[in-house]
Amino acid sequence: MRWIGGRESGNVEDRRGGGGRGLAIGGGIGTIVIAIIVTLLGGDPSEILNGSGATSENPTMPRAGQAVGPQADDAAAQFTRRVLGSTEDTWNRVFAKDGGQYRPSTLVMFRDRTQSGCGVASAASGPFYCPGDGKLYIDLSFYDELSRRFNAPGDFAMAYVVAHEVGHAIQDQMGIMDKVQAAQQRVSEVEATRLSVRLELQADFLAGVWAHNAQGTDFNFEPGDVEEALRAASSIGDDRIQKQTQGYVTPDAFTHGTAAQRVYWFSKGLKTGDINQGDTFTSREDANL
Repeated sequence: MRWIGGRESGNVEDRRGGGGRGLAIGGGIGTIVIAIIVTLLGGDPSEILNGSGATSENPTMPRAGQAVGPQADDAAAQFTRRVLGSTEDTWNRVFAKDGGQYRPSTLVMFRDRTQSGCGVASAASGPFYCPGDGKLYIDLSFYDELSRRFNAPGDFAMAYVVAHEVGHAIQDQMGIMDKVQAAQQRVSEVEATRLSVRLELQADFLAGVWAHNAQGTDFNFEPGDVEEALRAASSIGDDRIQKQTQGYVTPDAFTHGTAAQRVYWFSKGLKTGDINQGDTFTSREDANL
């Protein structure tokens, strides 16, 4: 992607220099929500659940927003801030069209482990949005994993990851997460899992809506950019991950949707740019994928 405008977001807490521990705060429903529905890319939810009761703080942990010295992944950090800035400006415009106001979320960059409102965040959990504190969390080493483990390199693939998590923040702001959580309490475990999948697919759709509306304003697509994002969406489908890790597919254990479903909804958002066309919960457009 070739940047033609845009800015770096200031809504970032850089905790990369903290030595990797931190304080786990909370637990309860916030921890359960993040472990079940918001952990991206097949990360290990036990990393969050097992750390939710910790109460000791590492004194070397930097304070929120504290500056750190030069880091090996500064280029990735700068790119992430720029993508976040683009999502903020884009969603401000999209919300304003309908008379609404977008509330941007803070993104926390960390290394190894840090505290979150949903318990301990770790590199193993993957990037996620925490409804407990309304923040996005990412260990920047995940970009390397995206390239090596999932064979999805490229800057637009990285941007898709950030935009997907911002999509969860939008769902929270619009009350969709609360409705899904309430509905999950009233249905079977199988249906609750299905709702989690539909929530993730909608976040993919919203990532596509961002890309559609930011293209030509903040960046221009270069050859191969769209393919990078589609490859990332496909590579992190539940069926692909299960096939890679256990050798077979278990549909009842899906958390984010199949590769085909993720590609479909991201592509629809990218094509239409219309937030009103992303009802993944009642739509059966992807039923045969």
